[in-house]
Amino acid sequence: MSETSATPAAHPARQIVIDLAVMTVIGVVLAVVGPLGSFDAPFWLRLVYWLGLAWAGYACYRPIGGLVTRLGANLDLPEWSLWLLACLIATVPMTVVVWLVEALPPPLEVPSAERWITTYGYVLAIGAVVTMVFYLVQSKPAAAPEVTAAPPVPLPVPGLVEVPSQPRLFDRLPPALGTDLVALEMEDHYLRVHTVLGSDLILLRMRDAVAELDGLDGAQVHRSWWVARGAVERVERDGRNVRLVLSQGLVAPVARNMVPVLKTAGWL
Repeated sequence: MSETSATPAAHPARQIVIDLAVMTVIGVVLAVVGPLGSFDAPFWLRLVYWLGLAWAGYACYRPIGGLVTRLGANLDLPEWSLWLLACLIATVPMTVVVWLVEALPPPLEVPSAERWITTYGYVLAIGAVVTMVFYLVQSKPAAAPEVTAAPPVPLPVPGLVEVPSQPRLFDRLPPALGTDLVALEMEDHYLRVHTVLGSDLILLRMRDAVAELDGLDGAQVHRSWWVARGAVERVERDGRNVRLVLSQGLVAPVARNMVPVLKTAGWL
């Protein structure tokens, strides 16, 4: 499927700038507080130390959202368990960064297993808290998935000329994408809108996007997917796992709690 480039790739860059600004504030706060025995160092040195670790931490922990989104779509596990797993993994390279910084200047000394575990615990605690703050700020609990049907067509009023309307979501998209919606897919903190003409990324939460569909016939079949009913070509089953094969070669997973809802609605 082709990717439309009508919308400038400014949204991800803008979000990164905002994130780095937040990490800078966190680094300054940590420099002022001086945790983990760093308060005895001069302020300028604490500032350089904590700012450097804050930015390095962003580089290590930032990809967590994408990992959670991809694993969540395939494993259908509780979201908190995926965030925990992602934090545990991201803390490994961040611990190496902390060790390298603390070991300066050369020669570097490889830390003992006990010191490594202790450092890992400290880094995990701080990294998990900062990640939680980002998660709470940039997302809210999504409303319960529901199947939406097209609203009833109002009776025409004699003498009244109505202007055809479309879902508000399309006002955010380039005209090149058209209005034949296939699916919405979460990618980290962004939303990929799929139409029969291509796809594009926008900075929008799933719950807000669904609200802007204005009753378009479809369903949020998974926390990371909304699917237009008319785009479903067939249903695939693999044990308890159910997937919807869509036009344009897309495959959307179905959350297990949505299977009976979709059956009742006649999707499955």
